Amino acid sequence: MARVKKKSYENLTSGNIQRVIEALRQESPITKKEACEMLNIAYNTTRLTRILEDFEEQQAYVKKRKQQNRGRPASKAEIQDAVLSYLQGDNISDISKSMYRSALFVKNLLERIGVPQRPASLEERVQNAYLPEECISDDFEVGEKVWSAGYHAPAVIEKRLDDKKYIELYGCPCYSIYIFEKVDSSESFYSNTELGGFYAYSPAYDLGKLAHLQEHGVNLERI
Repeated sequence: MARVKKKSYENLTSGNIQRVIEALRQESPITKKEACEMLNIAYNTTRLTRILEDFEEQQAYVKKRKQQNRGRPASKAEIQDAVLSYLQGDNISDISKSMYRSALFVKNLLERIGVPQRPASLEERVQNAYLPEECISDDFEVGEKVWSAGYHAPAVIEKRLDDKKYIELYGCPCYSIYIFEKVDSSESFYSNTELGGFYAYSPAYDLGKLAHLQEHGVNLERI
């Protein structure tokens, strides 16, 4: 079945559709007109039925895929996709949905292979995030893809700054880096723009190596 196209003003979130289904199935059910109003769609029983059937079909498919994956270890392809998606800015919830795995499964997978974690809340973002042991280093090469614990984002090493000045100041080497960040193409003059960024300076203790992720087949050039 083809997916129902959503209009911008319609409330077709999973949670809201589920509420409508439950309201239609209760002992004193709501009318189809009221169901359409809850979804903020025009009164159209045919389209309402399609929306509800499409939702339940998708829910059944997701349940089936999760059951198929239950107890199975992550494949190499799943590891690669999960790591790249997370480093590119996707959250664990969205990654778990695309993999038909639980959020806990994805979280444990990322932690097990040493992927730097982003803070879970905005309040925690004011502090530099913890770096896994596999990421810790003072020595980085120009052009190397790294993780910035200060900006909670991937970055690339631009150059190493003057050791005489910065090692004495910070107790470790410092680097000029370029931080990558996603750009909403709808807000850009260039419709194909998906990645932007900015330059910054960072001491080595706030940078994390990502080279160990290549052991799992992760292509760091795609970050």
